[in-house]
Amino acid sequence: MNLGMPEILVILVVALLIFGPKKLPELGRSLGQSIREFKRGAQEIREELEKAVEVKEEAKPAPAAKEEPKA
Repeated sequence: MNLGMPEILVILVVALLIFGPKKLPELGRSLGQSIREFKRGAQEIREELEKAVEVKEEAKPAPAAKEEPKA
C-alpha cells in the first residue's frame, strides 16, 4: 500500500471534519499508546518463544558418535 502526500492530506481533512480539532490530539495520543502496547506485547511473546526454544535445545542430549561396524 503506497500512500502519497495527497492521500494523507485527504485522510487528515476527513478526520478533522469527522472528529473536530479538539479530539484529534486525544485520538493521536491513544493511537500511539495502543501501538506501543502492541509492540511491547509482541516483544514479550517473541522473548518467551526464544526462551522456550533455548530450553528445548539445552534439554536435547548430545548426539553420540556412531561406530562403524568392523568387517
